[in-house]
Amino acid sequence: MNYLVVIVQVKCSLYFCKRNQIELNMNQSIRSWLLLVILTYTAFIFNTTEFIPIGLLTDIAADFHISEAHAGLLISAYAWFVAIMSLPLMLAIGKYDFRKILLIIVGCFVLSHLLSAFASNFAILLVSRLGVACSHTVFWSVISPLAVHIAPEGKRETALGMIVTGTSLAMIAGLPLGRIIGLHLGWRASFGSIAIAALLAFTLLVWLFPAVPNKQKTSIKSLPVLLNCTVVRNIYIFTFLLVTAHYTGYSYIEPFLAQIAGMTDGMTTFSLTVFGIAGIAGSVLFSTLFDKHRKVFYIIIPAGIMSVLFLMLPASGNQYTVMAHCVCWGLIVTLFNLVMQSEIIRYVPQYATIAIAIFSSTFNVGIGCGALLGGAVMTSISLSSIGYVGGSIAVFALLFALKWLIPYMNYSLKN
Repeated sequence: MNYLVVIVQVKCSLYFCKRNQIELNMNQSIRSWLLLVILTYTAFIFNTTEFIPIGLLTDIAADFHISEAHAGLLISAYAWFVAIMSLPLMLAIGKYDFRKILLIIVGCFVLSHLLSAFASNFAILLVSRLGVACSHTVFWSVISPLAVHIAPEGKRETALGMIVTGTSLAMIAGLPLGRIIGLHLGWRASFGSIAIAALLAFTLLVWLFPAVPNKQKTSIKSLPVLLNCTVVRNIYIFTFLLVTAHYTGYSYIEPFLAQIAGMTDGMTTFSLTVFGIAGIAGSVLFSTLFDKHRKVFYIIIPAGIMSVLFLMLPASGNQYTVMAHCVCWGLIVTLFNLVMQSEIIRYVPQYATIAIAIFSSTFNVGIGCGALLGGAVMTSISLSSIGYVGGSIAVFALLFALKWLIPYMNYSLKN
């Protein structure tokens, strides 16, 4: 009888231990999703500000009595500064725990936007944007590895998809809303609104975000190891080519839609919203299909960006083709961002923050080159030609993917 009692007690103990463990796992899972939601909201804010000048370029230029090409420096200088500072800043603060890094960069972000809102001349506005760029460069270096780190077991792609959904929502709601505020209350109000939204993100991080250990290797010694990985090195080259192509056209999409497509302010805003909505579809496609069809994505992405750029002018004939064009463009660009970051984390997980910092630098060199090239084409040739020039560069990106990316996809870090 005593043996039966002991057996029953042991089984009951095992049952309650198992139940407690399940409840603990559930609580940890819920906490992880909550943290991912906070990161998604923060990504929404950061991505909104990155593209706000695109939607307000005409108004900013008019306010400071400069040309739109001159105002485009807000895009190109921002991008160049991010490119230059990504690696040094990541090396400087990359050893802090992730919570401390987030608090530093979001705090800097808030202050920089307040300066933007009260800028008395274009030079001060440009300096304030460089302050935002400092925050931007560190944020996008840590956000993807952090999302993967805190994601529930087996939910890596979903976590990355959530972050990109935040960036897509910036296109759906953030950029159009910022533009609407700018049109009705002035572009300064747009930057002030972003400062308030970022202050909320800062508060959430202070109250709810725990200290998250940072086990990433972030020393200067990491660089030779990364550059020795053939596929990662090729991803950087591919990224530069495709981003340059994309931003040759996209940097000036607002004046293009207004002047070439003849769209009203309201329809231009709606087109940018459609662009962002398509990004969510891209996030879903990535989460469900990428692991099984990686090579297909490597072909579709450059071919897709090449196609939408070449079709910028032909599609501008009426508002329906413009909308369809924006859907395709927004979807393919979202896929590009997700695939490149996911691949970097796949190949060099222990060096992810440094690797993505270099990716961010490369990406922003491409933005700067694209914005400068688009401005030069707009000034010396015509605004209607920016798509053709960008599409020509995308052809080289497609050829590079076929020759130098797809054949090396199964390489390891040592290769």
